[in-house]
Amino acid sequence: MDTVTPRPAVNLRRPDIMAEVEAQVLAHYRSDLVHRIKTQGGMISACGLTVKLAREFGFCYGVERAIDLAYAARKVFPPPRRIYLLGEIIHNPDVNDQIRQMGIVSIHPRPTKDELSSLTADDVVIIPAFGTEVTTRRQLEEKGCILVDTTCGDVMSVWKRVRQYAKESVTAIIHGKAKHEETKATTSQATASGTGHYLVVFDLAETDYVCNYIVNGGDKQEFLRRFAGAHSPGFDPDIHLSVVGVANQTTMLRGETEEVQRRIRAAMEKKYGPAELDRHFRFFDTICGATQERQDALEKLLAEPIHLLLVVGGYNSSNTSHLAEMGMARLPTYFIKNASKILSVNRIRHYDLHAHREIETADWLPARPITIGITAGASCPNNVIEETIRRLFDLHEIPEQMWLDSLGKPRT
Repeated sequence: MDTVTPRPAVNLRRPDIMAEVEAQVLAHYRSDLVHRIKTQGGMISACGLTVKLAREFGFCYGVERAIDLAYAARKVFPPPRRIYLLGEIIHNPDVNDQIRQMGIVSIHPRPTKDELSSLTADDVVIIPAFGTEVTTRRQLEEKGCILVDTTCGDVMSVWKRVRQYAKESVTAIIHGKAKHEETKATTSQATASGTGHYLVVFDLAETDYVCNYIVNGGDKQEFLRRFAGAHSPGFDPDIHLSVVGVANQTTMLRGETEEVQRRIRAAMEKKYGPAELDRHFRFFDTICGATQERQDALEKLLAEPIHLLLVVGGYNSSNTSHLAEMGMARLPTYFIKNASKILSVNRIRHYDLHAHREIETADWLPARPITIGITAGASCPNNVIEETIRRLFDLHEIPEQMWLDSLGKPRT
């Protein structure tokens, strides 16, 4: 295949551009109320209703960078210049709605034939924070499009690791969701050289199945059916599970990823013996720092006396859904997209992680006095958290000044 020379990168981070962008982003997503609550103890209370915020939640650096670059692209390339986005910039509906209102058009993460044919060298294409598949990027470069790459640095660290695995003929076992954009981008890196292989495991049950196959063998066709869509072309478990390296989607639960690593390591040691383990097994910690900080902060919040937990963010956000899982294991937890899902003190619409759909629950809110915990994933803006807090106090008809007074004077 002929080598395509990408167009020179456009400097979107010029000081004059970024000054305008940062002001616009703050106007859209900042919350002075949330900032005030966080700096004054993380709690607000009035008339028997107490709201406690996790110490860490909301936008991480990678998300902020992706949004800044999308806004900067619109500043540098104003209408009528066409700007396209591969899928969603991040997994948050409020942010993506705002991006669309700027005239940035979403196309499929893996553009269709018609979408590709309509692109020209004058068009700008934004690569989201999750990254994109190698083939998609090559296609866009062949079209000569101006690429604005917002891929998170933590994701690119995983790519580097799986490319090294492929170079060393090590099969990448990736703990993640096979259909998630980030995992698709990562698996494409594993096969980019044409010789690498990968297998995606979603949970510990799938991990145990793989471990049993490593140690005892099994029915190859059954294995391939079970992992259909989650392994590389030409993958043969009898061959490609002999030397493996573990990596992960950056937004998975750290504890579960560590357990995946531990179980696969144990299986390889049992199969080949301790003396040969280094020849057959590799591991690299690729959980992103922001994901871990939010999980750790929620763990501390759950150790406090709270009656229920609200997890706020996009339903297709991996890191947010894992926060909801953590809450559900300990106390009543409601995963909501935004404040509009809190219908009344009696009813709430929330996402059911098991049914993969919104459901409505009655009698969800106990009588006061009550303490409600709130957290949010790395893709949820603070203004959405503020709306949630306001909704809770409004439903109880507690005057704003009363609960604001509970914070005391703002700190400067």
